Amino acid sequence: MHVTRQRVSKARLGRFSRPTGRLLAAATAVLVVAGGGIAYASTDMFGTDQVGQTTDKGLVVSGDQYVKPIGDSLVINNGKIMSSSVSPDGAHLAASVTDGGMALAIVDLKNWKVQQLVGNNAAANLRISGNDVGQEGPTYSPDGSQVWLGQTDGFTKFTVNPDGTLANPTSIKIPADGPKHALVAQPVFSADGSTVYVAVNGQNRVVALDAATGAVKQSWVVGNAPRGMVMVGDKLYVSNEGGRPAKPGDTTINSYNTQVPADPNTGATTTGTVSVIDLANPAAAAASIDVGLHPTAMYAKNGVVFVTNTATNDVSVIDTAKDKVVQTIATQPWPQASVGYEPDAVTLTDDGHLLVTLGRANAVAVYRYTTPQEPVSYVGLLPTGYFPAEITTVGNDVLVSNTRGVDALRPTTAAGHGTHDTTSSLQRFQLPSDKEIAKSTDTVFAQNGWGKNDVKVAHGNKQKAEPVPKRLGDPSTIKHVFLIVKENRTYDQVLGDDPRGNGDPSLAQYGENVTPNQHALASQFGLYDNTYDIGTNSAEGHNWLMQADNPEYTESSAGEYLRSYDTEDDALGHQRTGFIWTGAQAAGKTVRNFGEFQQFLTKPADASWQNLYCDTKNMQATGQNTAYTLNSSSPIPSLNDVSVHGFPKFDTSVPDIYRSEIWKQDFEKNGPANLNMFWLSSDHTGGPANGPAQVADNDLAVGKIVDTISHSEYWKDSAIFVVEDDSQAGLDHVDGHRAPIQIISPWAQRGKVDSRYYTQITMVRTIEQILGIQPMNQKDSAATPMSGAFAKKPDFTPFTALPNRTSLTAGLKTPPACGLDTPAPQNQKLKAAVAVPTAVPADKQEIAAIWEAWKAQQPFTGPTARPDSANPEQMNHFSWYESYGWTKPYPGEDKIYTPDQVPGAYIPSSENDG
Repeated sequence: MHVTRQRVSKARLGRFSRPTGRLLAAATAVLVVAGGGIAYASTDMFGTDQVGQTTDKGLVVSGDQYVKPIGDSLVINNGKIMSSSVSPDGAHLAASVTDGGMALAIVDLKNWKVQQLVGNNAAANLRISGNDVGQEGPTYSPDGSQVWLGQTDGFTKFTVNPDGTLANPTSIKIPADGPKHALVAQPVFSADGSTVYVAVNGQNRVVALDAATGAVKQSWVVGNAPRGMVMVGDKLYVSNEGGRPAKPGDTTINSYNTQVPADPNTGATTTGTVSVIDLANPAAAAASIDVGLHPTAMYAKNGVVFVTNTATNDVSVIDTAKDKVVQTIATQPWPQASVGYEPDAVTLTDDGHLLVTLGRANAVAVYRYTTPQEPVSYVGLLPTGYFPAEITTVGNDVLVSNTRGVDALRPTTAAGHGTHDTTSSLQRFQLPSDKEIAKSTDTVFAQNGWGKNDVKVAHGNKQKAEPVPKRLGDPSTIKHVFLIVKENRTYDQVLGDDPRGNGDPSLAQYGENVTPNQHALASQFGLYDNTYDIGTNSAEGHNWLMQADNPEYTESSAGEYLRSYDTEDDALGHQRTGFIWTGAQAAGKTVRNFGEFQQFLTKPADASWQNLYCDTKNMQATGQNTAYTLNSSSPIPSLNDVSVHGFPKFDTSVPDIYRSEIWKQDFEKNGPANLNMFWLSSDHTGGPANGPAQVADNDLAVGKIVDTISHSEYWKDSAIFVVEDDSQAGLDHVDGHRAPIQIISPWAQRGKVDSRYYTQITMVRTIEQILGIQPMNQKDSAATPMSGAFAKKPDFTPFTALPNRTSLTAGLKTPPACGLDTPAPQNQKLKAAVAVPTAVPADKQEIAAIWEAWKAQQPFTGPTARPDSANPEQMNHFSWYESYGWTKPYPGEDKIYTPDQVPGAYIPSSENDG
């Protein structure tokens, strides 16, 4: 059990009393008026601060923010909190957790410590069969004698011991409906505890279960993806994330095998509803109330139900006597941006303070509330930990659960940090005076960078073109942007051997002999050694790049990732303001997509890695088209319309040099668009060739793309951005979110080491500024464009791709018909060079064979390939062992392990946990 205590202020925990309700997260409201001494800032405030550092502004996290929560914080080193609730006596909190090897943590609130861990591994105090957890719950029974933990196919029910710990886990199953698992969301007990009403998110219904036997007693059809639920008298109120059922004539997009009303351009849902079930007349169909988009958390008190709408950034106030919305509270504290704050929980104190958590702003918004129809009055903002997701009151104290706590600072190995070293935290404080709350708003504004960097829009007067215009819409010297998205590497894994930067050569798993082009590009165009990916995995990473955010739906789904993973095929994962490509189109720019954010792939049965490799050689030699018809597509019409379908999406059995050749033929025929997006995924590894071979393939493909562009007529006004979707597949000595990026252009700075704090958000913001794209939400609106990465005068020297030094066919069990790859000689003078032996040492052949059998079970290849579907700790170890030819233990360890021996191997894969 890993727990860190942090005392952030001298606030003392008051005497506990019966809590006012389930630990819910709050939402924010009315516009904050600029002024009043607010300390304006922008993301250039970071300077050269590094993630994980604590400064006078707070802890630096990877999402363009400082975190400095009010009150006392208890850091929980067992992964991210998905949801939580307080026991009826106010003495304990049950939190479902994920990404740290557990499913449930019980916190002793009086002694402010984790008392018990529940999961499916040996480190748990209580063992259960699975670590998958749903979006809502766990929930205590009214008398506090039971806890129900929601999971993929129902619940695990526990009895509560006198000391607050849990015992006697019992499985309660809700059968799948064809391909639709239950994916249970919020449960609510009847007053006598005999019945449990359950929002069955995956099946668009609510069921009544016998609390003793688990038998289904009744079922009601509700809206799409029911999630939150409260009981008021004889009525159940249910928030439907996906809104109402589709009607004839609606435009729809898929969401877990249900077609939901959605916008074909943004791909986002267009309705939000609350279903009302009359328990006094259980045979009646549920009624429906229209609310904002993507309704999630619900809280009931004094004849009112409050509903947080995370996509429209507001709170609906429902008068339960009339069953109608009587007030909508806007939650946009910064006037510059109307979306992206993600209100995700709400509670009301006895003295009339309405508290709403803003997940993406790391804040609680405070309002004065009197009656349902009397407009609330805004008080201010209070700073929280990283992504607050639940809020309640316990006695005189406010208690907040923060999903990401203090970011990826969970202690795992002294050798480095990984993105899956995620934390969470509990935060408690007594509500300050309204005057003090107003003052704390300054802190929240500063920590988010709101104010100083307001987007400046061109006014029509002609300005001299520059690479990154100061005003949105002013001319740029850059007309063509290429965004190349790769998979999963940390900075140290690739560039740790570059002596110019802040690298650790001992972690340089794919150094210069594997990635000669990436090193040459860093030498010619600049080395960035303080840049961060925000997401923990692909589900989050591609969202950050395409939406400048990871919407609340994906954030809260990390405990299962079964309804959807990368969210390309789920309307619930799309923000209503659209994607970077829709923003480009709205700005009058052209878009061409090569694989990025694609969901579907078809290909011939004989399109093996080997055959596609040989086909690439033939295309390069003859200029002929591919001999194989591959088709990659998206369920989002606006993306599908601009995609080159012959360019395959993620599938590690497709070489990246094949992808680059498909792109080159299109480029030579059609030229570039203004925005060109790529998914080059071989550096994920796990395909037919070994890890170093696949990373070398990826490196060569990128080098060839840059070579082609830089020797073309379009080079003079082009910029190429190369970025990983996330950095989850290895270690980094600074932080697990630190990743390699490259900015390649005649207008890019040359040969410098840039150690300023940058993130994926600042990169997206830079592309927006170049192309005149309106920012999509408050995150990229606040971000500072990377103007300093560009020069005032161009250098038109092109880049010439280097040949690969690591064989692209290394590790293949079956050689290609056109022969094995013969690489260029490796540079033996490189101090950090990884020399991969051609044969596995005799004493390691048995363990290598066990790992190869493990690899064969991972779904990394074929049309249904899924990124990140392996256990992350196992995948990291496997790729390390491959890189060093099974001769070197993983950093911080003294032996080479089999898959089942890997420390942390109990962390679930993305099939259940991401």
